[in-house]
Amino acid sequence: MTETTIPTLYEWVGNAESFGTLINTFYDKAVADELLNPLFKDMPPQHRQHVAAWFAEIFGGPKVYSAPYGAEEGAHHHMVSAHLNLGITEAQRKRWVQLMGDAADDVGLPADAEFRSAFMAYVEWGTRMALMFSKAGMKAPTSEPLPYWGWGEKLPYM
Repeated sequence: MTETTIPTLYEWVGNAESFGTLINTFYDKAVADELLNPLFKDMPPQHRQHVAAWFAEIFGGPKVYSAPYGAEEGAHHHMVSAHLNLGITEAQRKRWVQLMGDAADDVGLPADAEFRSAFMAYVEWGTRMALMFSKAGMKAPTSEPLPYWGWGEKLPYM
């Protein structure tokens, strides 16, 4: 019996371009959505690229998102800080999850149960973190590493 290397979720999706297509499709949906439009309508164009790089990296891809910050803690702090005081509602969080699932279908992300379970687990976790940090008075942690995500487990370090 030989040992088989298990691909990362990033490898399962394909490449960074796949994440770029996913995020662009999602953002197009979010801007067109009455509930999410207030949160997304004024995002600068490079925001989509940053979010695509975030998704790629946390799913096991290259460290493109965190590289400019010099440390994972700085990258995590930056992502959390972007959500401070946004006042995201539970209805907006749920719609975000729905539209991300729809975007994954639209762009042809792998549909196997194992991948979609892991992918949507991150989407649920991430949106709940964004909801929490968007409340008034929250502060971004300064020493948290990026949340690397795998096949059924959240890995705090990579």
